[in-house]
Amino acid sequence: MLKKRAQELLVAAFEALQIPVSAETIRLEIPRQEFGDLATNVALTLAKRLRKPPRAIAEQIAEVLRTMAEDLAQVEVAGPGFINLRFTPQFYHQMLRQIVGQGAQWGRHQAEHPLSVNVEFVSANPTGPLHLGHGRNAAIGDTLANLYEWMGHTVVREYYFNNAGNQMRMLALSIYARYRQLLGDADYPLPEDGYRGEYITDIARSLVEQYGDQLRQGTEEQLQLIQKKGEEWCFRMIRQTLDRIGVQFDVYFNEDRLYTEGKIEEVIALFRQKGLVYEKDGALWLKLTAVGRPQDRVIVKSTGEPTYRLPDIAYHREKFERGYDVLIDVFGADHIATAEDVKAALAALGYDVSRLKVILYQFVTLLEDGKPVKMSKRSGKTYTLDTLIDEVGADVVRFFFLMRSVSKHLEFDLNLAREQSEKNPVFYLQYAHARIASIFRKMDERGIAISEAAMMEGIEQLQQPEELALIKELARFPEVIEAAATAAEPVILADYLRDVATAFHRFYHQHPVLGADSPLREGRVALLHATQTTLRNGLAILGVSAPERM
Repeated sequence: MLKKRAQELLVAAFEALQIPVSAETIRLEIPRQEFGDLATNVALTLAKRLRKPPRAIAEQIAEVLRTMAEDLAQVEVAGPGFINLRFTPQFYHQMLRQIVGQGAQWGRHQAEHPLSVNVEFVSANPTGPLHLGHGRNAAIGDTLANLYEWMGHTVVREYYFNNAGNQMRMLALSIYARYRQLLGDADYPLPEDGYRGEYITDIARSLVEQYGDQLRQGTEEQLQLIQKKGEEWCFRMIRQTLDRIGVQFDVYFNEDRLYTEGKIEEVIALFRQKGLVYEKDGALWLKLTAVGRPQDRVIVKSTGEPTYRLPDIAYHREKFERGYDVLIDVFGADHIATAEDVKAALAALGYDVSRLKVILYQFVTLLEDGKPVKMSKRSGKTYTLDTLIDEVGADVVRFFFLMRSVSKHLEFDLNLAREQSEKNPVFYLQYAHARIASIFRKMDERGIAISEAAMMEGIEQLQQPEELALIKELARFPEVIEAAATAAEPVILADYLRDVATAFHRFYHQHPVLGADSPLREGRVALLHATQTTLRNGLAILGVSAPERM
């Protein structure tokens, strides 16, 4: 709301000066507090085009703003041509009235052109419990979906998985080995590359309970049954884990459909028509060098088995054909080469890959007492996502996965996550929300009822720096949602909520609420309502609860 209003004022000033400038080209930043509320370098960017010193341009703009902008208390030119803007208390009062008036809808956008958005994330194959990398993927993907929904768009959350191939075969052989051991064949060997986690024994134990020794022979038919039971068990656990952190999907897409519905063959045929495939050493190669990639890739091995790039291309083509305006993939950073190959192949097939956004996140290191905790699904030395949720809670897990940029390696500090104090950033935010709730409970206990009209009238009394600073933070909320969605960076919202909580605590420690005289008390209650709503809505987007008591 602040930046939008500043852009409107600057565009009006440019029109008065007959300088054609669009709002989208005006960059606004939040300077240090002593310099104002917002700053822009637009005069510096115009200097070359207007053939004038940037400071002279800035002075012209500032003079016009001073004469036409009732919302601005101060307009200053600094340095080589920066323009610093400070809004009036009356402007902030009006912002607060809007926030209180919107209530629970505060922060939601009404998109002028609503989009259909598909967000594909997690997409772990059903071979075992979710690990911490899957957890970060889930938190990022679900929060991006929430952000797009708050931007006024329609979102479909999608999970893509493969229940065939070597990994699933190894799962079956690993379960079978534990099954035989449970039947008394203690020396029956686990496959060298088998899965060693305790969950394999759990699955095997369920087979013993259901089938006794009927699967002892390990025939191909029996192994297929074991694989099916293992897949069902793993998927059931995956869904339960995701439920615990508030993640649910609208679509589960099985890679097998690409084969049974002929999508794989269709893609190969299209590549042949365009002369983008050739045979070499018995394998089928995709001529990616013809579409700007550094090397060609095998898409069908000499054995006839497709490599993973081919179903990935077919799957994304299928999603494009569904007609989404935006496609978002959330992948680990190790997918960078594959993702670029897939995009190049799709572009060669005529699809607008600008609609496809690939979010590559860095991986997670779990720290305890400053030392990494080792994790391996196959060695059995695991620290699963469930283990982490059990230890620190779903709210902490979600927030910690989001409090660094997706492009940065995340060190998950278990010692900090266990903290039940304001040192823990999750508790810091939740405590601010709960503290406001406690004030409202005191109002109820004392029989204090304040109407919205009284709050609106009392807002005029808010003149203290801490009050205005808090309103300023609250007014940024819609712009922060937009910035986080546009940049695909949930950390922007997480950092903002900490700024809100900090501004609230400064206000709260300096100024009484219920002890203030009327109508100042009513104005401060309005400020509390707006702050609580902003914290609650922001935490909801991040998938974190907003408790009333702590």
